[in-house]
Amino acid sequence: MYPGTWAAKTPNKPAMVMAGSGATLTYAELDERSIRLSRYLHDQGLRKGDVVALLSNNRLETYEVYWTALRSGLYITAVNHNLAPAEAAYIVSDCGAKALIVSGEKRELVEGMTDIDASIRLAFGGEVAGYGDYEAALAGASAEPLPEQPHGEDLLYSSGTTGRPKGIKLPLPEFAVDEPGYPYVMIFGGLYGFDTDTVYLSPAPVYHAAPLRFGGVVHALGGTLVMMEHFDAEAALAAIAKYGVTHTQMVPTMFIRMLKLPDEQRDKYDVSSLRCVVHAAAPCPVEVKQRMIDWFGPIVHEYYASTEANGATFIDAERWLTHPGSVGTALLGVIKVCDEDGNLLPAGEIGTIYFEREDKGFEYHNDPAKSASTRHPEHENWTTVGDLGYVDEEGYLYLTDRKAFMIISGGVNIYPQEVEDLFSLHPKVLDIAVLGLPDEDMGERVVAVVQVGPGVESGPELAEELRGYARERIAHYKVPREFHFAEQLPRTPTGKLVKGKLRDELIADR
Repeated sequence: MYPGTWAAKTPNKPAMVMAGSGATLTYAELDERSIRLSRYLHDQGLRKGDVVALLSNNRLETYEVYWTALRSGLYITAVNHNLAPAEAAYIVSDCGAKALIVSGEKRELVEGMTDIDASIRLAFGGEVAGYGDYEAALAGASAEPLPEQPHGEDLLYSSGTTGRPKGIKLPLPEFAVDEPGYPYVMIFGGLYGFDTDTVYLSPAPVYHAAPLRFGGVVHALGGTLVMMEHFDAEAALAAIAKYGVTHTQMVPTMFIRMLKLPDEQRDKYDVSSLRCVVHAAAPCPVEVKQRMIDWFGPIVHEYYASTEANGATFIDAERWLTHPGSVGTALLGVIKVCDEDGNLLPAGEIGTIYFEREDKGFEYHNDPAKSASTRHPEHENWTTVGDLGYVDEEGYLYLTDRKAFMIISGGVNIYPQEVEDLFSLHPKVLDIAVLGLPDEDMGERVVAVVQVGPGVESGPELAEELRGYARERIAHYKVPREFHFAEQLPRTPTGKLVKGKLRDELIADR
């Protein structure tokens, strides 16, 4: 199923609503506009397997472009609009985009992008120098669907928290857009009960994998997607109450922001319409998740996966309460935890997480060496994205951190996530990053960078207070030896810390 299915059945039903402005796109409009854009791109020479890149803030048009690609056998690459011009241009060039469609609200970024080869360039929501008018292109194109509508796919880029982003290019599906079989619809649609009655709140940027794909699942199954222009804790609660939201997906930093709202603000909004709250993208501190379940009820679900889609786990609230901290059991693939030499580890021992699949899995676009590094040394169909964790005797997976973030101090492994979780709900800490810096004696020393809460004074006194707080709760060798303070920490909008950048800055300042 796809928007055309629902355009025939419920043409006037909102396929999308912008949470702040209330602007609406019906299924009939989404279907027709994606048909017209697919016709336009076809007339310009795009064919099955070509790439269209999208650079936009959260707007209705984003899903017109998305469904154009999926009904035309094209790849769609959604580009992070928070990147510098050279970084964004690298992605557009690396993916081989023949068409680039942009938001006029990102004009300054787009006009700063040079050395890109996309010959077809369109802009919506405002003029951009060198780009054609999106509305004019649609108006001049046929409203008749293409004779063949092979299913397209996304070609998304990793967030680049530890290096330059890499594209994940999967094979195109071997079926048409109106035929069943698309894995995200089949797996997550059934798992979380998406249907025609679903009202799904998407608070995250649409260029990320989960927001983009889950919005597509909602449209495939005939629900309504309510997209926030940008996340705000109180505005999210207001949107849930206003639109009768039944489903949403958030990341732990969003949970933390909502939990830190004053009780009187939280209590103003009726959230009883919620049937399913999903979280993913980053590990959630146990205390944070427990408080969300206490607040919303046992409707908080979690999955662990990656943009690479090499495997997945899932867990509901009921099972989590008996396995706190776990990200669940296998949903896609078979979990394997291995040591540095690739040997399987017994339950309870921390190692690199692999997923075994029948196929050989994903490839990083234009980077065979990086692709090879994700394979197990002896089993080509075991792949990893570099996360560390362990499984218990019942097969429940627990994450400890990313391999690239692990600190080795005095020969002892320290997992920053554990220390960060400790401070997640501290009243004076708005955000925290823990990382290792070079140390002559210990190899690495544990360092924390803190963003303080509103009205909190940073400095040596607070550093000593936070150090004492940690020493009372965790082993002393894990306690940060240094506390630095920053106005804001570099996070992706899905909550992942960009620690490579932060570490480089700290080293450069010394």
